[in-house]
Amino acid sequence: MKWGRFLGFIALVLVVVGLTAGTSTQLWKSIRLGLDLQGGFELLYQVEPNTPGGTVTSQGIQAALEAVNTRVNSLGVSSPQIELENRNQIRIDLAGTFNQQKAEQIIGSTANLQIYGSATLDPKTGQFVLPKGAKPLLTGQDLQSNATAGQNPNTGQYVVDVTFKNKKAWQNITQQYLGKPLYTFLNGQMITDPVVRNVIYSGQTEISGGSLTTLQACQALAKQLNAGSLPYPLQRISSTSVGPSLGAQSLRTTLEAGLIAVILIFLFMIWLYRMAGLIADVALVAYVYLLLLTFSGLHVVLTLPGLAALVLGIGMSVDANIIAYERIKEELRNGRSLQSSVLAGNRRSLRTILDAHATTFIAGAVMYWFGQGEIRGFAISLMISIIVGLITAVALSRIMLMLFTRSNVVKRPWWYGFRKKAVAS
Repeated sequence: MKWGRFLGFIALVLVVVGLTAGTSTQLWKSIRLGLDLQGGFELLYQVEPNTPGGTVTSQGIQAALEAVNTRVNSLGVSSPQIELENRNQIRIDLAGTFNQQKAEQIIGSTANLQIYGSATLDPKTGQFVLPKGAKPLLTGQDLQSNATAGQNPNTGQYVVDVTFKNKKAWQNITQQYLGKPLYTFLNGQMITDPVVRNVIYSGQTEISGGSLTTLQACQALAKQLNAGSLPYPLQRISSTSVGPSLGAQSLRTTLEAGLIAVILIFLFMIWLYRMAGLIADVALVAYVYLLLLTFSGLHVVLTLPGLAALVLGIGMSVDANIIAYERIKEELRNGRSLQSSVLAGNRRSLRTILDAHATTFIAGAVMYWFGQGEIRGFAISLMISIIVGLITAVALSRIMLMLFTRSNVVKRPWWYGFRKKAVAS
């Protein structure tokens, strides 16, 4: 018996089991869960042209995607997923518990702010409208990203404080219209027409009136302005809400099913391959741990399809060990010694294992390239699980098997699932 190799084998087993038992709980908590596992809100928007019969450019769609991303980040929602689908649709997944109505208002509203130097009163509606061909003096795109909501201490009105990027331009405007009103329109509706009392040199001013009668309304407008204006209007196609209790139930059911599957796989491997099967089980524990570590490090959002890919990866990892063990048994039947059979079996099975994993990886890449939504999530999890599975099944499992074999702790092929068949006379 060679104690050095046997102790090396025991050390590897202890490292795998110790890391898994000691840190797996914290590791699981660090993984972000999708809305189907913790509840949340899903929105699907269609990017529409600005005018009937108009077109939507690819640059404009990317700008709309960036504006939506900024608006979602302003909500403070953890782990948002924002994806472009069908070239002109934006899907937004917001996991967790929050004010869904407020989120939808901030994400989809255009917040098109425009300031004009003139407007006319419509006698029919009693509202100010813009003269034909009027051009704005400034728009929301001229604002810095620092709009804040508050209350004017002198008037008691709720206001939105904004700062213009070009202070000189705003100074010239207030100087030109000193003693005259400036008409502020939001999404085509005039919200205020204050008279310029002083020349403003700092670029700062207040927006108030109209629908801005509450602090919440001012806060929502401030977030919209900070996110920038959308280049195209968004038409909501669908919205889906998943309650937190339903998400928790889905997670619990899936984990229970996965645990049962893993236990059955462990027992099957030990029954069929004995000590070699136990080594494969330790490698599977390392596989699950490394996969969760990868998900956490890459900030992968785990969804139900992702959990399915994880369990599928366990099956593929086990399959790699089975292929290697069956090749080892073939070498034993051909009369080789135990150590030479392990070496030859591992070497001859490598090509088959790599080919099987490569074809599945290609399938996952195709699903990611052409798929959308949950299909892409499944594809990402599958491809990651294939890579991690190769590391554990091909590298770690074989290292442990070789250390154990060369330690000469056991010499009977029976410990590797090999049974000599009786020869009929």
